[in-house]
Amino acid sequence: MSIFRRPDYTSDTTQFIEQLKAQHPQLEAEQRQGRALLWDKPVSRVEQQAFKDGRVAQKPYVYQTQAS
Repeated sequence: MSIFRRPDYTSDTTQFIEQLKAQHPQLEAEQRQGRALLWDKPVSRVEQQAFKDGRVAQKPYVYQTQAS
């Protein structure tokens, strides 16, 4: 055993999450279903290109006022 090895430590938060997952094994599947509702969507290449083409270039110094 190394003299630099720390004792095994788990935070209160980690212990809580592990306990919650043990009590509710379906929790991760429900989280994945919720994520799939909004985030995990197929990307349309045509729409992605349209967004890229419609982007307005940012000025070098965004706080500069327009010179008269």
